[in-house]
Amino acid sequence: MITPLGDYAWFADSGLAEAYSFIFVRGLTPEQLVTRMGGRAEDFSWMTLDESIGVGGRYDYKTEFVAVTAVGEWAFVAQYNSWLGADDEFIVPLSAGTRLVSLYHLDIKGLEEFRWVEDREIRFAFWAQDGFSEIPDELVETIEQLDRDSGEHKWDLHRGPGLVLIEHLTGIKLTPQILDESTYLSGVISRRPTTA
Repeated sequence: MITPLGDYAWFADSGLAEAYSFIFVRGLTPEQLVTRMGGRAEDFSWMTLDESIGVGGRYDYKTEFVAVTAVGEWAFVAQYNSWLGADDEFIVPLSAGTRLVSLYHLDIKGLEEFRWVEDREIRFAFWAQDGFSEIPDELVETIEQLDRDSGEHKWDLHRGPGLVLIEHLTGIKLTPQILDESTYLSGVISRRPTTA
């Protein structure tokens, strides 16, 4: 059963909705993912997402400040005003040996991107300017339901379809509690994923 889009209506009013990057990586702890992203977990601090956004805002645009938490068997990276989730040179290597799902949105420029990557192979991608890649069998039913339910907004991922796709591929229903009540391992990464 596909989650109704209305279940994600709350996100449009969240502080992240205007500019965010979400990355989900299966089978890694936050510490392992930080290391894979080129950070040193011992240099990171646990904080709320709001605190992480505040600290990250003190850095210039060339510095990637990430916040990583565990949601079930997944490590979840949440960033405000970052494009890492749309950077194939970053996320494809990050998926080595596992599944990665990412969603990126920048409201001011109308940019949105979605990726599903399995062990360095992009299985499905969506670009706001270009549309989407061939739809794999695993997503056909979900995409058809989104087509019926979303009407003219079917590819406005930030209005819910992106979160429905994340839920379908990860089993995670993103909630305000995950964003607001989790603690996140937060700090600066090098932007060069390592898989060693």
